[in-house]
Amino acid sequence: MKRFMANTLLVLAAGMGSRYGGMKQLDRLGPSGECIMDYSVYDALHSGFDKVVFVIRKSFEGAFREHVVEKLKNKIKVELAFQEHGDLPGGFRCPADREKPWGTGHAIWVARNLISEPFTVINADDFYGREAFKAMGDYLQTLPENSESHYAMCGYRLENTLSDHGHVSRGICQVDPGGLLKTVQEYTAIEQERDGQIISQGKPVNLRPDDLVSMNFWGFTPDIFKHLDKKMHAFLAESIQDPKAEFYIPFVVDELIRDGKAQVKVLKTRAKWFGVTYKEDREKAVEAIQDMVARNVYPAKLF
Repeated sequence: MKRFMANTLLVLAAGMGSRYGGMKQLDRLGPSGECIMDYSVYDALHSGFDKVVFVIRKSFEGAFREHVVEKLKNKIKVELAFQEHGDLPGGFRCPADREKPWGTGHAIWVARNLISEPFTVINADDFYGREAFKAMGDYLQTLPENSESHYAMCGYRLENTLSDHGHVSRGICQVDPGGLLKTVQEYTAIEQERDGQIISQGKPVNLRPDDLVSMNFWGFTPDIFKHLDKKMHAFLAESIQDPKAEFYIPFVVDELIRDGKAQVKVLKTRAKWFGVTYKEDREKAVEAIQDMVARNVYPAKLF
């Protein structure tokens, strides 16, 4: 049975960093000036990935090439995709006053002309752990060539994904006995109170510490792009004039599962997650990286 021969990492790095107060994608947190996504690329390289595509904004292409792309030369194949407000499916024009990006679903869609193999999607400002990359890389390599609609995701315990400095949004997952994802429901304004309860002010509901959440660590075959195109048409037809509306990838996956057009294998991992949603998260991230370097999980200089 022929199998796909390539495995690509798609890094979503076009965020505005409004809550962080700057370009957190390029914030130097490691001992030799590494940003979080450097550790993701390093883990991917050591898990069988051979190509990385970064989704960025055109406005910081120069800084990105200098700080990220240049050091990856001769290490892994690198390509850039640009998430711009005006890059929409045919027939739609971006409102002139639109400021927010169109969301994670759109960020994946803009890479449609650069990827024709199985690929893994991550956020640039999240640390996922090498075990997760290994699990996803191994899964995608088992897929027969030309496979469609057999996707995967790595899940994390909700309690391990919260910020000490403000609320977060998370996709809460339900999994069937066979290990397939049943649904992903987006919850906003999640934070842990002093008594330990985890509350979503967006619903509002109480959540459990062991709820499985999507951290946008997805594995897709390239047919996802045709689904994104169709779903984005429907989204824009309804919400293009809403300046805050975003096209989230968990919504797309959830609809595909409910419509019987895709199945998603949930990959269990003990890997620990951390991120830098707020500026105050930075110190904790630096300490975590320093600890892993001290334990020889990573070298002091990655590249």
